[in-house]
Amino acid sequence: MSVETEVVELRGHIIDSLILPRALDEIVEAGADYTIATLEVGKHHTDASYARLEITAEREVLDRVIGRLADVGATQPVAADAHLMGADADGVFPEGFYSTTNLPTQVRVDGAWIDVEHPEMDCGIVVADGRARTIPMIEVTNGDAIVCSHTGVKVEPLERPREGPRQSFSFMSSEISSEKPQGLMVERIADLARSVKADGGRILWVLGPAVVHTGSIDAFCALVRAGWVDVVFAGNALATHDSEAAIYGTSLGVSLTEGIPAEHGHEHHIRSINRVRRAGSFERAVADGILERGIMHTLVTHGVDYALAGSVRDDGPMPEVITDMVEAQRQMRARVPGLGMAIMVSTMLHSIATGNILPASVPLVCVDINPAAVTKLVDRGSIQSVGMVTDVGLFLRRLADALGAH
Repeated sequence: MSVETEVVELRGHIIDSLILPRALDEIVEAGADYTIATLEVGKHHTDASYARLEITAEREVLDRVIGRLADVGATQPVAADAHLMGADADGVFPEGFYSTTNLPTQVRVDGAWIDVEHPEMDCGIVVADGRARTIPMIEVTNGDAIVCSHTGVKVEPLERPREGPRQSFSFMSSEISSEKPQGLMVERIADLARSVKADGGRILWVLGPAVVHTGSIDAFCALVRAGWVDVVFAGNALATHDSEAAIYGTSLGVSLTEGIPAEHGHEHHIRSINRVRRAGSFERAVADGILERGIMHTLVTHGVDYALAGSVRDDGPMPEVITDMVEAQRQMRARVPGLGMAIMVSTMLHSIATGNILPASVPLVCVDINPAAVTKLVDRGSIQSVGMVTDVGLFLRRLADALGAH
């Protein structure tokens, strides 16, 4: 089979954001050859750079590497319109569909580049009425015009922030380690939170039950009362053990004040679920005096939006827990617009699920005592995430102090 040559271009802060090295790695790993035909490096801190690469390989390899390079921001000098193909069944993409990243993306339609709305990884792109948006596989309907192949698709790579809180925040995106300066990291997170709120953005919190187990309820509730919590994603466990703490003063049957198992404490979580289910909702449980304190009480009394997604292991579950996983995804996606940052605390599965639906423009902070939980976000494609390996209770108390939440 004969070899062919294609040309791609890279523009932006491609040197210090490591975009050019990533592109060259993709070419080499694909088994192709390359020549840097042009390289213009910006002279000043704010100057963009430009590279023109000539890539040579057999056609099959060339097509594959061009597709991989498109995901790091490479474009071809002569752009064609995106190839649209109609879906031939509900809930199924056409073969060869373009699989999205969570980076800002454009598609070329009728000679014009249009922004893809709601960037999200592992979706398709549907085009209708001059607009383009990501679409999950299950939402596809027969006849939808779906973008296929990388032709006419342009991705904007994630660049290192040039100034402001996001620049100082990016220092944490190196190797995950418990030896990083925890106090400094908390201050940087607080700075970013202040910047997000000043810009009118919302802060999402993703919570696991360890927030209750570690005795961190008061610190989180202080953040809610001070206005640093706009949306909460959690599961049945967080709501259950928070309610158990509010009703019985225990978590997993262990006294939160004395640290010893309570008599019949193993029954407390299921009895708490039963009492809240009898009320019918958390709002009603608060109004009836069943929940007089705790996270769910504070979310309800301060009007904070929340979505509780269930799982197969749930007891009960609590009222308002969404047991249909597709519906849970829809409810979570509906709360993504307007988010300025997300803080994920000690919940691996909910953190990964949330990272999967967030655009790369939303900074993520993942806090867990387990380093594996922190690194999995990046492993699954949430490249904008940074991690803290620390005790959840210590982190929440330090952040509440840094943000003046008392």
